[in-house]
Amino acid sequence: MRAAHPLKLTLVKGGDTKVMECSRRDFLKAIGFSAASLTVPSRGSADESFHSKRLNYVFILADDLGWSDLGCYGADLHETPNLDRLAKEGMLFTDAYAASPVCSPTRASIMTGKYPARLNMTTWRENAAKPPTIYKLMPPIVEQNLPLEEITIAEALKNLGYQTAHIGKWHLGDAEHYPEAQGFDVNIGGTVWGAPATYFYPYRGERAQGKEIRYVPHLEFGHAGEYLTDRLTDEALRALDFMKDGPFYLNLAYHSVHTPIEGKQEYAEHFAKKLKPEFHHQNPDYAAMLQSLDENVGRILAKIDEMGLTDNTIVFFFSDNGGYINENRGKAVTDNAPLRSGKGSLYEGGVREPLLIRWPGVAAAGSVRHEPVCSIDFFSTIMEMNGVSASGVDGVSLVPLLKDPKASLNRERLFWHYPHYYPTTTPVGSIREGDWKLLEYFEDEHLELYNLREDSSEKNNLAQAFPQKAAQLLERLQSWRKEVNAPMSKPNPNYKPGGPAMGF
Repeated sequence: MRAAHPLKLTLVKGGDTKVMECSRRDFLKAIGFSAASLTVPSRGSADESFHSKRLNYVFILADDLGWSDLGCYGADLHETPNLDRLAKEGMLFTDAYAASPVCSPTRASIMTGKYPARLNMTTWRENAAKPPTIYKLMPPIVEQNLPLEEITIAEALKNLGYQTAHIGKWHLGDAEHYPEAQGFDVNIGGTVWGAPATYFYPYRGERAQGKEIRYVPHLEFGHAGEYLTDRLTDEALRALDFMKDGPFYLNLAYHSVHTPIEGKQEYAEHFAKKLKPEFHHQNPDYAAMLQSLDENVGRILAKIDEMGLTDNTIVFFFSDNGGYINENRGKAVTDNAPLRSGKGSLYEGGVREPLLIRWPGVAAAGSVRHEPVCSIDFFSTIMEMNGVSASGVDGVSLVPLLKDPKASLNRERLFWHYPHYYPTTTPVGSIREGDWKLLEYFEDEHLELYNLREDSSEKNNLAQAFPQKAAQLLERLQSWRKEVNAPMSKPNPNYKPGGPAMGF
């Protein structure tokens, strides 16, 4: 197991600044002792430096939701009025990225603020310890569990006096690494698995061709026809009632819209009637799942209003990777157009996500930001909102973007590393610097270079036209991999040419 990357903690008190490099235990102890002196960003004018109430956080994470799946991002078939309203009440990010094209690594990056490659968690858990052996390259064996040595956002907030609850998908380790071991007071539904056997009660059944029985725990005493997305929201509403005196952090990780693609029948029938040949989105069952997701986000927002906590509760909405473009039950699941490809790929369709943040009185309602941001940034963002700056992470705080429409981030580039196979890709790494994006494919070392401002669909490979730019970005990408000790795929000595191949 790798040693946890040390954190640097910056505490501000009475105009004095103290910086210290510390272990996990020291970090948590330091912010715990300093909680009483923390300044909380104001929701009023820029001259105010204190808020009369501590901030609450509701982080809503969808699963496999594509960038263009929401109405506010240009969806055609789908209907998402509650999420569209959230966008109008907060800030919408056009260039928000998951740190990985698959789920577990992105979730780890959200929890820790670190790149998956630094955590040695570069693929989903079931794929981590037993990579396939039939391809040209042998993917690395990587971490299955989020190491307990890492500091999670739940642990950091808990040491600031927060109540913490996780509802829904976890997929970051076995029972010894469940949410309860990572800073959460409550865990309802979080397991070792990445997807349910079914979205209907009792939420259990065979998965993987009968090789295992899956279930979603702590959802007992339901009824026939009960829907998982609704039930997880019921549990989240109970958690909010329990934590109403705050401050609180609710991590609500829906399974929707991950396979199996199962929507409510009446919703699917509605979208089947609405379907047109010219639509990008062509799956009524997927649209039905998304309608249920949107309805339940609406229920959460209504509960926050009902509790009188809207003004001091920050709501995040995000997805863990791009939309799944392969088939499930005989139908293509979704389409990320105009972005290229989908889940598993480092093309934009695999990593660019919808991101909405509502911070009443701070983030201008209806505002839109085009600056690239990433899932590694949420840890730093939430900590700065509480007056703490931890500089030993890879992410940066988004608070400047939320506060000031003219502000920009002090960051030049973002990186991705996926040394694994998926139906949409072979092992690959990528870097985005400004409008330029480079992909390096490890099987044959070929490069692809795109200018995302002019070509967000990544149709025109400019590597031959701009060889110096490609070489410059490649050098930076390879240097970053060395810095974070990224796990790499290796040649497979048993590979037989003409055998199985992944494609695009």
